Amino acid sequence: MSDADLLGSPAGTDGAPDVVYRIIDSPVGPLLLAATDSGLVRVVFEREGFQTKLDRLAATIGPRVVEMPTRLETAASQLGEYFAGSRQEFDLDLDQSLSAGFRLAVHRYLPRIGYGQTRSYKQVAEMVGNSRLVRAVGAACAANPLPIVVPCHRVVRSDGHLGGYLGGLEAKRTLLELERQFRAA
Repeated sequence: MSDADLLGSPAGTDGAPDVVYRIIDSPVGPLLLAATDSGLVRVVFEREGFQTKLDRLAATIGPRVVEMPTRLETAASQLGEYFAGSRQEFDLDLDQSLSAGFRLAVHRYLPRIGYGQTRSYKQVAEMVGNSRLVRAVGAACAANPLPIVVPCHRVVRSDGHLGGYLGGLEAKRTLLELERQFRAA
């Protein structure tokens, strides 16, 4: 899809974009940040396919998807601080419209897992109200539209193994190690 296709037709009378995005560099590779007027709506790892995710945002949220780095300066800055070890919690408006039901409950719980700490999928299931929904917690983490900011990387298997991660196991390992390193400092 070309940039002209991504712009689509105006969503409202003012012609404002439905979604703005930018790409930043990080220790886990390039990340695409996308936001709506309500807040940050998506963080995408390069391995997920930036264009694929932009196309999905256009289909889900609205056709006007525009690269606009200045609108995402605060998110980019806070992620930079996080990767540098000077930020342990994010203070961003989040648009969680891509999450619903049990997944939304999991996504709202995840920021309660402290920086540099982990919880098992089972512990998260217990905290959101049903210890039998361990696999559903895994599915919610795998479908997290806001990885890193909503820290699904802090959820691991009960035996201590990492489990899965949409950014890849190396990215999960890197994020956990980064947090342990800076937490200990």
